[in-house]
Amino acid sequence: MALYSTSARAEGGRNGHSETTDGAFKVDLALPKELGGNGKGNNPEQLFAAGYAACFDSAINHVARQQKIALESSAVNVSVSLNPNDTGFALGVAIEVEITGLDQAAANDLVAQAHAVCPYSNAVKGNIDIKPVVKVK
Repeated sequence: MALYSTSARAEGGRNGHSETTDGAFKVDLALPKELGGNGKGNNPEQLFAAGYAACFDSAINHVARQQKIALESSAVNVSVSLNPNDTGFALGVAIEVEITGLDQAAANDLVAQAHAVCPYSNAVKGNIDIKPVVKVK
């Protein structure tokens, strides 16, 4: 049984509009300038990056709470690229994590465990090679 479910609808593809069925999230979409668009809206790669960053940071904090790790703060930067492949397109993802309050070894271990439990990481496992970079502040 699902812990949570949601749904969204999109019209017009990359030059359209998308919103959740409950109306809580609405976004106008536009091709980025790099792909020939006007860039006056968001695109699926930005939405994926924002969602993945939030989810990964939540996974870090979840693991820290479970293991009673005194984490001062964390922040996650996710970069998403749209790349051509043999059949069309593929996503590339890079994750950079900033951890405050832990030494490098403990931060690396925490991030590795978070990567193992993060739903986004599990969704792309086997499709996108991701090696989070951990910076300790």
